[in-house]
Amino acid sequence: MKKSALNLAICAGLFGAVSFAAAAQTQESDSEQQENKLETITVTAQKRTQSIQEVPISVATISQERFNAIFSSGDDITALAVKVPGLYAETSNGRAAPRFYIRGLGNTDFDLAASQPVSIVMDEVVMENVILKSFPLFDMQAVEVIRGPQGTLFGRNTTAGIIKFDSVKPRQDFDGYFKAGAGSLGMRNVEGAIGGGLTDELSARVSLMSNHRDDWVSNSFSGESDVMGGYEEQAGRLQFLYEGNDFDALLNLHTRNYDGTSSLFRANILTPGSNELNENYDRDTVAYNEGRNNPQSYDAWGGSLKMDFALQDMTLTSISAIEKADGGGIGDIDGGNETGPGVVPFQAVTEDQLRGLKQVTQEIRLASDTDNALSWQTGAFYFDSSFSVNSIDGFFGATEVFHGNTSWALFGQSSYKVDDKLDITAGIRYTDDEKTFYVGQQNVNGFALVIGAAEEQYYAPIRVSDDNISWELSANYRLTATTSLFARAAEGFRAQSIQGRDVAFEAPPSVADSETITSFEVGAKSDLLDNTLRLNGALFYYTIDDIQLSAIGGQTQGNQLINANKGVGYGFEIDFDWRATPYFTLGGGFSYNDTELQDDNLTVAPCGSGMCTVLDPVNGDGQAFIDGNPFPQAPETILTLNGRYDFPIESGEIYVYADYQLQGETNLFLYESAEFSSDNNFEAGLRVAYINYEHNYEVGFFGRNITDEDNLKGAIDFNNLTGFVNEPRVLGVDFRINFY
Repeated sequence: MKKSALNLAICAGLFGAVSFAAAAQTQESDSEQQENKLETITVTAQKRTQSIQEVPISVATISQERFNAIFSSGDDITALAVKVPGLYAETSNGRAAPRFYIRGLGNTDFDLAASQPVSIVMDEVVMENVILKSFPLFDMQAVEVIRGPQGTLFGRNTTAGIIKFDSVKPRQDFDGYFKAGAGSLGMRNVEGAIGGGLTDELSARVSLMSNHRDDWVSNSFSGESDVMGGYEEQAGRLQFLYEGNDFDALLNLHTRNYDGTSSLFRANILTPGSNELNENYDRDTVAYNEGRNNPQSYDAWGGSLKMDFALQDMTLTSISAIEKADGGGIGDIDGGNETGPGVVPFQAVTEDQLRGLKQVTQEIRLASDTDNALSWQTGAFYFDSSFSVNSIDGFFGATEVFHGNTSWALFGQSSYKVDDKLDITAGIRYTDDEKTFYVGQQNVNGFALVIGAAEEQYYAPIRVSDDNISWELSANYRLTATTSLFARAAEGFRAQSIQGRDVAFEAPPSVADSETITSFEVGAKSDLLDNTLRLNGALFYYTIDDIQLSAIGGQTQGNQLINANKGVGYGFEIDFDWRATPYFTLGGGFSYNDTELQDDNLTVAPCGSGMCTVLDPVNGDGQAFIDGNPFPQAPETILTLNGRYDFPIESGEIYVYADYQLQGETNLFLYESAEFSSDNNFEAGLRVAYINYEHNYEVGFFGRNITDEDNLKGAIDFNNLTGFVNEPRVLGVDFRINFY
């Protein structure tokens, strides 16, 4: 069966049963009609609590039920890929360093010092480094995907948008939960939280998580069985909330310990001229002669203190935070050995260690707290980060480089309620950003750096700095009591970047100039059919000047930062939730993204040794022109659907929940080839559960990637036709009980 036909069959199978049951229900009582309403969703996309229907920004949320289903098998944060229209994620660094893309805009750089245009904000603290972005998700209260540049309130490096996570906060009332799950591949997950009041003003909450999967991938070269693919991860969060008359304080302490397997690279799983997986691919087996079976481990901890001071008609907020992390991993990059699979021209193994990561942030903001037509907030932000990356190559040796970044900003935003129908919002932010870079044999802040491959000309420190003024102007117009229209124009800024990975391979570091984005979007948000159908949509167009790109791999085997003159993107998103009956809900959405690089003279090195079929024009030096190509790892379309049907019974209910995601055409690299692309990748999930309302527990069966699809997620092109794929099917059972 062709993949497109299989997509239709699975989609129909998952949702046909619940749709038929919903259609069969033709009459409802008055009480049922009253229950058949969508809940109001509140978001903090503008650092204020607002209804999602009133915010003049394209925002998508993930409900707690859907969140629990997505992460039921213990997946990492990249499981959010294609769960929201316009959102994609992938990684070539196991569970440690995710790469996110919104509206086609992201960064494919795999290095631990990579800069990303999608910002991850956890409990109001930006997680800048890629390792910090991978902190596990548990005991979550809200997940928001905020599309488009968000430079005014959230700062630089948000040219694509923000993914915002908020954990459940302490409260005076006692509550908690315990959840345990077990399943295939030796999966064992335990999660729980408990909290309540300690005094009349002080409350606390502790949240814990432990995820485990057995090793399940064998090494045919060494003859070892089940030595890769597993992981052991623990994380915890302790929070204290003090609530006084005019002063609140929230202390958040969190930690993570992770041991697992780096991404599994598989040699020659593509055939020249085709992007289909071939007979060399076996999900359960690799053939590594190096890399020690690709181990990976990281430790992280952090803390934040948020203080709110109630002043006359204003609130003063201070958020102080520190994050630290260490760890590393090693990988057999060529994905095979001297004898194959297929032809492996040379052996490649790389080890990367992140040392001494320290991030300090401080935000202070003053916001109005009245019911007046004019509301406003203003503030300042400070960011300081430092770390070193030690890259160890099997041929060249070891080189350690040091990265530093200091940034500060002043910002302000104001909204004015013109009348009962029209709100206008304007914002501005000034950012000053400075980066430093050092190579081995330097003593920098106590770091004793080693030198292996680096040559003398690379010793000189690099310092780059830039400043920028970002702005936004938006309007929200209430067309009716249930429908609003919005328009938004905004500029964003991603600071200059330094990439020193190539120093480990006797090549100079590279620097990319700052990029700026100008974005326009219009949209509509509606609650229709007597508040049973929520339909939100947006059209967008953006241009990026000096777009930062990572030229990775190819015959030069490098990782160099470059700037293209311009990048252009346009498209639309549609999100919907429909409560068809009190027992049947359907949700999902669709996005279309058309992206294009515009630079007549820009070239990159394509695949090594002519092993792939390059579709771009090539110059006399074998370099491929990339003008007109789509952004790398930018799905042209994303379709996501989810549905739930409830069967009420005397003690509670039994429900069936299903979800489905389809990823459209996606080019993996800056250049285009017949091999390095994907299309019609899809996954589906299923959950069947029983809820007992009297005793507040739930027991269920779940499946993720239930059809066990083998989807190409990424590739390595400098040695052979190496690829890496998605997570396998996981089936399991779980139990959850809530305490009140």
